[in-house]
Amino acid sequence: MDFRQLRYFLAVSEELSFSRAAERCFISQSAISHQVTNLERDLGARLFERSTRMVRLTSAGSRLVPIAQQVLTLEAQAYAVAREPKNRIRITANMSFGAQSLDAIAEARRQHPGMDIEFVIKSFTDRIDAVVSGDADIALIRGNAVRPGLETVPLGVEDLVIVTSREHPLSAFSTVDLGELAPYPLLLPPKHSQVFIHTVVEDAFEEVGRRVQLGPAIARDHSATLDVITNPRAWTVLYPSTAEETRRSGLHLMREANNRLRVPVCGVVRSGATASAGMTAVLEALRSSIGADGTDDGPRG
Repeated sequence: MDFRQLRYFLAVSEELSFSRAAERCFISQSAISHQVTNLERDLGARLFERSTRMVRLTSAGSRLVPIAQQVLTLEAQAYAVAREPKNRIRITANMSFGAQSLDAIAEARRQHPGMDIEFVIKSFTDRIDAVVSGDADIALIRGNAVRPGLETVPLGVEDLVIVTSREHPLSAFSTVDLGELAPYPLLLPPKHSQVFIHTVVEDAFEEVGRRVQLGPAIARDHSATLDVITNPRAWTVLYPSTAEETRRSGLHLMREANNRLRVPVCGVVRSGATASAGMTAVLEALRSSIGADGTDDGPRG
């Protein structure tokens, strides 16, 4: 039994769905199911009753929930007390947050010249684990992360950018309604590698009563922008910061007309960490930087 298994167990116990828990934890459904099965084997007890229609806790699972919550809270507290206090704040994110983070760091340092602020690149899972362990103070993510001992601070929203070939039938427009994209294939990496993006797009299409048409998954050694050029009827989505850095030759960028491809941006911190003046300054600077990257709704044309 390990902490990761307990985190996944709690996610399933709260969602009562392996698929929703997997989306929340940004892993595949098969991976979370495998870890819960391993936990059940280690404990020698079934924790969930599973059927094609429902998932529910067994009596053993119900008894484990408060203990798992306590264990994970103690894990976070142990890392926090062991970490030596320093006048340092370490932000961890992936490179898509790079420009926003650097702007925020510059502003926070202007307000607190004596504060040491670092920016460290990590994968999603490693970011959250780094905050738990005390190796980082703020993890920048899109979406939410629920874990005992941590809290999520809203920082803003981003609208995914729609990318097509300049030969695409809709490329004459600067904005497009989501329903108009339904006949055209969406090119993305496999769902297990980008659960969050897939979920945002699928939920948006469900909102308009349509179903997204997925094209072939993007190969590991390809880029989405390359594949939409070679498939002129296809489309893909990029985060705004990635779109800004993308070469535009042969490509057309659009926004969804009704902001249905909007994603939340959050900072994950240890519970109670926002009380410090330095942390407050950094979070406010991040909020301003992310907000400054927002776009106004423009007319179609």
